[in-house]
Parts: sequence; structure tokens; C-alpha cells
Amino acid sequence: MKMKKNDLKGWLYLLPAILFLGVFMVYPLIDVLVYSFEEGYNSASQTYHGIGLYNYAYVLHDPYFLQAVRNTFLLVIITVPVSTGIALLISLGLNAIKPLRDLFQTIYFLPYVTNTLAVGLVFMILFKKTAYTDGLVNLMIQWFGGQSVDFIDGPYWAKMFVLCFYTVWVVMPFKILILTSALASVNPDYYSVARLDATPNWRIFTKITLPMISPMIFYLVITGFIGAFKAYSDAVALFGTDLNAAGMNTIVGYVYDMLYGNSGGYPSFASAAALILFVIVLTITCVNLLISKKHVYR
Repeated sequence: MKMKKNDLKGWLYLLPAILFLGVFMVYPLIDVLVYSFEEGYNSASQTYHGIGLYNYAYVLHDPYFLQAVRNTFLLVIITVPVSTGIALLISLGLNAIKPLRDLFQTIYFLPYVTNTLAVGLVFMILFKKTAYTDGLVNLMIQWFGGQSVDFIDGPYWAKMFVLCFYTVWVVMPFKILILTSALASVNPDYYSVARLDATPNWRIFTKITLPMISPMIFYLVITGFIGAFKAYSDAVALFGTDLNAAGMNTIVGYVYDMLYGNSGGYPSFASAAALILFVIVLTITCVNLLISKKHVYR
């Protein structure tokens, strides 16, 4: 009887969180699932003329959605490993200069707490060609004898480069903070024993440092994948709100456009695209979890 009473008390403590998750997460997910199968849904009259897979077929054949998928996957494939690798190198450097570690860690963290659109505006000024100037980046390219490039309104590869550069810049401070903390938590006795055996630095890194901080690296990779797949504000900050015209839309941007953009008013198409994104992220997360069982130190 006492056990049952304790169980009831525990459920009562959990009730506010359960209600919150149910109202703001579970119910919307179910609602999106229902919308995605309602064909010809009219948001004004709240009516539809059938149930089926037409919305998914439309989205998967929509050139704008396919373009958004390509942009998103390129962004994920490039920015996640690059930002994690650079953050690891910087963290190792910070860990080696302990007297100034806290100062530099604070400096590197500043871009993370800066408004995303403000950072995007600075990047646009650096890269955008105008009637008055080619931008600071193009001036530097010309100093080295190269040809100026319109990174904002020019070729696709140039725009993707700026978007990836911007994304890495924005996410790297958080990764540096996490990895610096992870490196500081490694037991120094391991390093002392390794140095007694005259172990090379590269072997210390691969056999001690990397395995010990592998849970944090894995965490950053997972959250990096999820964050990159949800990218939207980054592209808006650089290329404006009409991302389809710029050829730089993302999957989340496509969902937003279907709801509120110039082609808005189609919640069924938006729901289908959102669920496709959910399946993609879930699949990649599960694959990473399976890989981590063999390569993450526990």
C-alpha cells in the first residue's frame, strides 16, 4: 500500500511536465500527422476531399522541396564535421594554455550569444557586392590577384560557401565550450603514466584524449546534425526571405513557405514535408546511436 502511495505521489509530481509535453509536443505531432494525409485541405473552411498519400507525392516531386533537401544535406555534411573538427583543435589549444584559458574561452563564446540576424548582417556586408564596393572579402581576393565573386547573389557554390562559413561560425563557440570542459575533466593521471612511458603526443591523443572525450564529441555530432537539419534563420539572415528565388531554401524554410510564405496556405503540404524531415533526422540519429555503441567510451 505504501509503495502504491509513493507511486501516486511520483505521478503527481510528473503531471505538470506530462501535461505540458502532451499539449505542446504530442498533440501537435498527431495533428501534423493527420494533416499530412488530408488531401485538398482548405484552411479557410477546414474541409478536405479525401485521405491518402497525395501530399507526400506532391512534396517529393516539388522542385523547390528537392532543392531544399539538397541544400540542407550539403549544409549538414559540410558544417557538422568541419565545425566539430575546428572546435576540437581550438579546444586542444586552449587546454594547453591554462593561464589564459578562461579569457579565450569567453572570447570564443561571444558569437554564440550574439543575435543570429546581426551576425548574418555582418557576413552579408563582408561578402556582398554593391554598386559602391565589392565587399571586404572580395577586396582581399583581389589583393592576391583573384577575381571578385558575388557571394550573395552570384553562383550557387559561392552562396553555399557563405552559408556553410556562417553556420560554422555560429555553432563553433558552443562546441568549443563543451569540448574545453570535456578536456578539463580528463583524469591527468592517465597523461602522467603515458609520459613516463615516453608515449608520443599523437598516440596520447588517439588512445587517451579522444576516447575519454568521445561521449561529448558524439553529443555534439548528434546535436549538430539536428541543428543543421533545422537551419532556416541562417539562410534568411544572408539571402533574405525569398529563399526559393535565391536557390538557398532549406527544408524548414520550405515548411514555413508552405504555411506563411508567398505560396502559403497549404498546411497539408507543410505537414508532409515536416514529417519527411522528422523521418530523416530520426533515421540519422538512430544510425549515429548504433555507431556510438562501438566507438564511444563508456
